[in-house]
Amino acid sequence: MIFDTHAHYDDEAFDQDRNQLLCSLREGGIEAVVNVGASLKSCRTTQKLTEDYPWIYGALGVHPNETGELTESSFQWLETHVDCPKIVAVGEIGLDYYWEEPDHDTQKKWFVRQLDLARRKNLPVVIHSRDAAKDTLDIMKAEKAGDMGGVIHCFSYSVEMAREFLNMGFFLGIGGVVTFKNARKVREVVEYMPLDRLVLETDSPYLAPVPNRGKRNSSLNLSYVAEEISRIKNISVEEVEAVTSRNARNLYRLIDF
Repeated sequence: MIFDTHAHYDDEAFDQDRNQLLCSLREGGIEAVVNVGASLKSCRTTQKLTEDYPWIYGALGVHPNETGELTESSFQWLETHVDCPKIVAVGEIGLDYYWEEPDHDTQKKWFVRQLDLARRKNLPVVIHSRDAAKDTLDIMKAEKAGDMGGVIHCFSYSVEMAREFLNMGFFLGIGGVVTFKNARKVREVVEYMPLDRLVLETDSPYLAPVPNRGKRNSSLNLSYVAEEISRIKNISVEEVEAVTSRNARNLYRLIDF
């Protein structure tokens, strides 16, 4: 069975068949999913999904490109609701310099605040970092993010940067991108890193793997990701699935899962 550590099933792309799809996951070999908040609105819908489906857990946090909406009042709502049952992480949080809104200082401010929230709540973090490797790493080191632990979502940086995050005790999230022809850096990272620090993710509805690249993604596509990792690591698909599922439970501290 496969554990999808990062999805967005509250996205409007699933409005027409969400219940049907989610109810098909267990039969399709998916044991659990963590639905990850990206805005205040999606944090609310994520929490609802965790209440409606026993195999769905949640992470609550505000994506760097959505931090312009945060205020002290809305942050207080976030602080309260991360205590809810089945919320297993603070995320996704971090820095995204691909888009210039909001400004970098705003992103950094709320990244630090949400890291502090995770520390106070004793929760791991789900880190989003795009075109911002150095600033992400510098802030994580300054804030001692290794004390909370967590995952670098959709890891896309070099082996050298992977080493830095792995040395902090973080897991690396690997998804459909590893199957893309132009994903040399990601494959190099997968080859380099120990299997016990790798977790599978979809980022559904985005980043569907080959042979479904460009289509709506779902957890049911993770078998293609596991197959590619098995080829890179020269191990069986069954081992990839078993170890990454165990890693996911360790990441999210689901000891009794």
